[in-house]
Amino acid sequence: MPKQSAGLLLFRGVPEAIEVLLVHPGGPFWAKKDEGAWSIPKGEFSDGEDPLEAAVREFKEETGGSIAGDFLPLRPQLQSRGKIVYAWAVEADFDPGRLHSNTFSIEWPPRSGRQQTFPEIDRAAWFRLDVARTKIVKGQIALLEELEAELTSKQTRSNSAAAGQTTRRK
Repeated sequence: MPKQSAGLLLFRGVPEAIEVLLVHPGGPFWAKKDEGAWSIPKGEFSDGEDPLEAAVREFKEETGGSIAGDFLPLRPQLQSRGKIVYAWAVEADFDPGRLHSNTFSIEWPPRSGRQQTFPEIDRAAWFRLDVARTKIVKGQIALLEELEAELTSKQTRSNSAAAGQTTRRK
């Protein structure tokens, strides 16, 4: 069975100006990487564990924030190394200044014999969709595209319904 991760894609704004929350991995390997390095907050879960519950738990562990709302399931994405990412979009707000991530320890520098602790996530930021496409890892771009398509479709349905109501009132 391939490894599985679950995560949340937070968004805010209106369809013409959607912003999404992305996180940047901590640690020395990622310290100088920016474009193509950001991700949705996510983490691995085990067989038998509810993926949405895992996504909510991982969001809390990685950011320190709690999220509730209407979770929109997105299509699972197969990553280049075989991991499957399950994600849900949710309209919510999060203050990146309040980021409080869990940590991990590794030997650093390599072969030094010293263990150093790093945050799993060292930053979080809101990005417009066009900018987010350049920041997010390639294997998650489809999540942004699906969110944009869903919100555009929802806006179109809403506009059509409103136009129908206006026509009926005349």
